[in-house]
Amino acid sequence: MYAVIRTGGKQYRVSKGDTVEVEKLGAEVGDEVRFSDVLLVGSEEATTVGRPTVSGAEVVGKVVFNGRAPKIVVFKMKRRKGYRRKAGHRQAYTRVVISDINLG
Repeated sequence: MYAVIRTGGKQYRVSKGDTVEVEKLGAEVGDEVRFSDVLLVGSEEATTVGRPTVSGAEVVGKVVFNGRAPKIVVFKMKRRKGYRRKAGHRQAYTRVVISDINLG
């Protein structure tokens, strides 16, 4: 069984036991998180597509790590104008292990 969930403006296809890195959630390591924004639930027998979400469906996971991605360099330049800007960015993320998919 698998599900497609929406969190942090992105969509993820998850199954039981999967580890996903999502946009930072306000949860501590060891906390249980519930994703109620389930767009699709599929199995070998049938697939349920939500309009826009599957009512009563929920994906449960456990937070295993809160961290930041490697730095990316943001460099802007306008040629022949003497304009140069350099900045860095590290995106925060939360690593979640999916423990269950409930259909409600």
